[in-house]
Formats: sequence, C-alpha cells, structure tokens
Amino acid sequence: MTSAPWLSLSIWIPILFGLAVLAFSDRHAAQVRQISLIGALLGLAASLPLYAGFNIQTSAMQFVEISTWIPRFNIHYHLGVDGISVLFILLNSFITVLVVLAGWESIKQRVAQYMAAFLIMSGLLNGVFAALDAMLFYVFFEATLIPMYLVIGVWGGPNRVYAAVKFFLYTLLGSLLMLVAFLYLFDKSGGSFAILDWHKLPLALTPQILLFAAFFLAFAVKVPMWPVHTWLPDAHVEAPTGGSAVLAAILLKLGAYGFIRFSLPVLPDASHALAGFMITLSLIAVVYIGLVAIAQTDMKKLIAYSSIAHMGFVTLGFFIFSAYGIEGALIQMVSHGFVSAAMFLCVGVMYDRMHSRNIADYGGVVNTMPKFASLMMLFAMANCGLPATSGFVGEFMVIMGALKHNFWIGFLAATTLIFGAAYTLWMYKRVIFGAVANDHVAALKDIGAREFLVLALLAIAVLGMGLYPLPLTEVMHASVNDLLKHVAASKL
Repeated sequence: MTSAPWLSLSIWIPILFGLAVLAFSDRHAAQVRQISLIGALLGLAASLPLYAGFNIQTSAMQFVEISTWIPRFNIHYHLGVDGISVLFILLNSFITVLVVLAGWESIKQRVAQYMAAFLIMSGLLNGVFAALDAMLFYVFFEATLIPMYLVIGVWGGPNRVYAAVKFFLYTLLGSLLMLVAFLYLFDKSGGSFAILDWHKLPLALTPQILLFAAFFLAFAVKVPMWPVHTWLPDAHVEAPTGGSAVLAAILLKLGAYGFIRFSLPVLPDASHALAGFMITLSLIAVVYIGLVAIAQTDMKKLIAYSSIAHMGFVTLGFFIFSAYGIEGALIQMVSHGFVSAAMFLCVGVMYDRMHSRNIADYGGVVNTMPKFASLMMLFAMANCGLPATSGFVGEFMVIMGALKHNFWIGFLAATTLIFGAAYTLWMYKRVIFGAVANDHVAALKDIGAREFLVLALLAIAVLGMGLYPLPLTEVMHASVNDLLKHVAASKL
C-alpha cells in the first residue's frame, strides 16, 4: 500500500502548526495567518493520499499504524480507516482550510490563539475518525471540546461564556458514561481496548442495552438528537463564524460516527431492540425541529435548528438497517458538512458588514451584493434538498430506505423536503430579495476575492457531489455491506 504514515501526518501536522503559531503575538498577525494557512493546506495534502490510495474492494482497515502507548493497560496508538471514516478526515481537513481563510480579516484580536485553536482542533478531529483503540478515541473525542470551548468563550458574542459552559457541560457529562462503557468492554474482552476486538464479543441482551444507553447519552448529545439538542442553538448563535462552521460541519458528525463505530457493530442486538426508539427520536427531530426552525428570527439560530433536523436524517438512516439507509446517512453527513458550513459562512459575510444576524434588519441584499446572493441561493437550495445538489442525494437515499422499511416512516421523513424549503427559502426571500430595506443594506459591498474563493470551493463541492456522488458512495460500499452482515448475523 504505502509506507508513509499518512494518518499520523494528517493528525499531527495541523496540531504542530497550531502550537507553533502560539509563539507569535498580535504584532505578527500577518505571519500567523500565512503559517496557519500553510499548516491547514499541508494537513489537507496529507489526507489526500488516504483517498487516492484507498482500496474500495475491501472492508478491512487500511493505512493501519500501531505502536504501544501505555503497556500497563494494553493501550495502543492504533490508527486506521475504512470506507466510512476516510471521508470524514477529508471533509475535516478541507473545512479547516476554508475556516482559516474565512477568519483572515474578521479576526483582529488574538489572531494566533484563534488560528491555533482551529488547527489543533482539526488534528484532534482527524484523530477521532482514525482511532482504533478505544482509549485513544476517548482522548481525542474529549480533547476536541477544549479548542471549541475556547473559540466560543473567547471570540463569541455577548452571551459567549454561558453558551461555552453549556456546550462543555452537556458534551462532557454524556462522555463520562461512554468511558464507563469502555471500561466494561475492556473487562469483558479480556483486557483489550481494540475496537475491532469488541465487535466479536458475545454479550447478552441486557448488558447490551445498558451499554447502548451509555453510548446513547454520549453520542446523542453530540449529534444532537432531540431532546438533548438545546445547547446547539446557543453555541451557534454565540460562536464566531468559523466556530459555527466547524461545529456544524464536523463536530456534530462525531456523535453520528460514534453510533456507527460503536453502537451498531458492538451492540447489534440492542441496536435492533431499540431501533424503534431511535427512529422515533429521529423523526421528531426531522418534523418538530423543522417547524421550530420556521419560527426563528435569527439567521444563525434558524440554520442551527436546520442542522438538528438534517442530522435526524442521519440517525434515521442508521437504524433502518439497510444499505440505502446507512449509505444515505453517511452521504448526508458529508453533504451537511459542506452545506451547513456554507450557510454559516454566508451569514458571517453579512455579519462582518452589518453586525446583525436578525432577518428583519435585512432585505434587498441582492441589489448591493449580487455575486454573494447567487452563491447563497445555491446553498439555500442545497439546504432544501434540491436535485443536482449534495443535499438531495443523502435525503433521497434515506427516504428510499425508510419507505422500504415502513411507508409511514418514509412519509414522515419526506416532510423535511417541505419544511426545509419553507424555513430556508422564506429566510432567503426576506434577507436577499425585495427593495433595499435600509441605508445599511444600501451601503453593503459585494464579496471580495478571498470570500468568493471560499464560497466558490464549497459551491463546487455541493454541485459536484450532487451531480456525481459515485466517488463517495463507492468508497463506503464494502464497509457498509460488511457492517450490515455483522448486524444482521447477530439479530435477535
């Protein structure tokens, strides 16, 4: 395959560059931005061989690296990717580059610390997706909280401290039960923290259900699923633009990734037994939260609730146990990474100019920012699930899988196409169309070259994935089919 440690490079290059820029003060902000961009680009470059050299014919872990970390407890620095996790490392590395570019001019205070937080977080997130040792996974999983906590708490809005503490407590408390579950599985497996070893454990239904509950509390908060979603709108509203983009595009994926990496393969009987419960919560997120989004007056809060509704599609797809459902959910995760990041960056473009997120403060933006309005229209359509955009592919596959599973589940899931269009297009109409609403809108200037580059790259990703999703779906086929065989074989 290859002798280069690409996974380690994709993890540690951003982290080392992040630590390096901390040595600079605000007097050297220009150099900090340049070094940070180089670090983000090198991190992306290190992740590209993972896709280029990936063997789509096998479900086995690839690019595996293993060395002893803590021998006394049999903990290893064990990395590897399959067709599920490799896509998220690419997504994370790509979004990191865009976030560094997006904060190029808008962040003027503590620039080095801001860029360092995102670079370090990027490396830690890649570590979560690559970890094959449960304790290594736990360390990376928890460590991602620290930079995001700082991003919200230091560079956020007026209520940033409240939002940061709420975000930290919600996600930390859920994760503590995950640690207890890991220790139980360590004991049952004869002293192994290797995640793949846990797939073979012959656990009875009762302990599986208890373990599922522990994992559920850790991962449902991260997704976030209804009713443990209340931290997300606060975090999004107070976070700076880059923080909102990474939070929606990547951090929310950790919860869904946890379900497919631990809950389904390690606890297959409990997953089947509790599938109805998971499907119900997912449909509540799709339908109820979609209605909540319509009522929002703050653009960021509306997009935050939209994220909860879209992530409900992901958990729904996982627990209908079909190739359409799981592959559609994974495609939806990647698409949501592009679309949600784009939507938050669009709000950031307007906020940098007018310092307001309220829909009522805008109107007629198309008259003064036509290039921006065109790009935002594309992302709004993708958020609605318009065919030929990435937003349609995953939703269509999950709806197809749900219809085969149960007509009414598929019917309720399909209502997202109506609600999504309602809240997204209504927001777009009020903000972008019509006559120029006030002098502030009349004074707006269209996007510059840097902003255009960031949004154009996301537009290419959204259209490319919508028109030709095969390069993504073919990577995950073998891994998804293997997972479904494993879960079906253990079905009660």
